Amino acid sequence: MDTLPPRELVGADERWRVAHAFDSALPGWLVLVPRRHVESIAELTDAEAAGLGVWQVRLSRALRAVTGCAKTYLVQFAEKEGFAHVHFHVVPRMPDVPEDRRGPRVFGYLGAPEDQRVSVQEQDVIATALRGQLTGPAGV
Repeated sequence: MDTLPPRELVGADERWRVAHAFDSALPGWLVLVPRRHVESIAELTDAEAAGLGVWQVRLSRALRAVTGCAKTYLVQFAEKEGFAHVHFHVVPRMPDVPEDRRGPRVFGYLGAPEDQRVSVQEQDVIATALRGQLTGPAGV
């Protein structure tokens, strides 16, 4: 894991790993993934479930500090072909986001054309800043 670039290891513990979404046009779009293969939320262990809540809140706070977002959206489907593994999108909702990109329409930022995606360099900068927010008394 230590060899992963910051964008692929924003944070982690024994049950969860956080990465910046690779195909997003929205800086700070994160993906929270369980370390073991799980296809349904009902398959999470109690320990994984407890950690999930903590991660979602900590990531939301870190995103607010780093991006200035007004709130975060938390989304989980695990339905797309090739992405059946449970994963949670933790999406910063910026104060000035256009009305046509609010709520579920925020997914218009995902699957962006290559020239509109957040660059890997910017993903690494954001990931490093988020890591700084996540470390501290609670640790990562």
